[in-house]
Amino acid sequence: LYRRAQRCQALRNLNKIPADPLPNCGQSREHLLERAKFHIQSVRSETGMNDFTQKSSFSYEDLIQCGHGELFGPGNAQLPLPPMLMFDRITEISVDGGAHGKGLITAELDIKPDLWFYGCHFEGDPIMPGCLGLDALWQMLGFFLGWQGLPGPGRALGVGEVKFAGEVKPEGKLLRYQIDVKKVIKRGVALAIADGLAELDGETVYTTAGLKVGLFPPSKD
Repeated sequence: LYRRAQRCQALRNLNKIPADPLPNCGQSREHLLERAKFHIQSVRSETGMNDFTQKSSFSYEDLIQCGHGELFGPGNAQLPLPPMLMFDRITEISVDGGAHGKGLITAELDIKPDLWFYGCHFEGDPIMPGCLGLDALWQMLGFFLGWQGLPGPGRALGVGEVKFAGEVKPEGKLLRYQIDVKKVIKRGVALAIADGLAELDGETVYTTAGLKVGLFPPSKD
C-alpha cells in the first residue's frame, strides 16, 4: 500500500511541475518529468502493476489479459474468460464521470447469431439470457475497482433492482452497457455501488439499480 501511495503521489506531481525551470534548482520541466516518470516505472516494477491507470479504454486483448490476472496483478480483480466474458471492449472509463460524478464505465458486445448462448436459450427461439447482461454489469463494476489500483479479487454482492424492457436477439448488432457509479468505499474491503443499463442498437433492454461489487484482499493474519 505504501508503494501504491508513492505511485499515486508521483502521478499527481506530474501535473504540478511548472512550465518554466523551477527557481533555484537549475533543472528544466522536461528533466523533472523524466525523473518523475522513472520513479513511477520503478514503483510499477516493484508492485507488478501495469500501466493501466492512464488508459480510458480497453481492447479485447486487454480484457483477455485481465482474465488471466495479468492486468491488475496476481490476486487482484480479474474478468472471466470467454465464453463468460460478456463484452468485447471497454470504450470509456473514468473516475469522476457518470450521472453522479463518481465514475463511469461503458462497454460493448458485438451481437452475432453464433454467440454460444443462442444455441441453447432457447432452441427455435434464441434470446440472450438476461442474467448474462446483469453479470456483464457486475464484471464492469469489478473492473472499475481494479482499475483504480484497489487490491483483492472481486465478488458480486447483490443488486437492488433489475428491469427487463426488451430482448437481445441475434438480429441485433451492438449491445452497449453503461455503469454510473454512485459510491466507492475504500477500507479493508473496497465496495462499489452503481446503477447500470444495457442498450441494444440504441434501445434500452435492461436497467439496474444498486449494483454492488467488492474486492476482498487476503487477511494479514
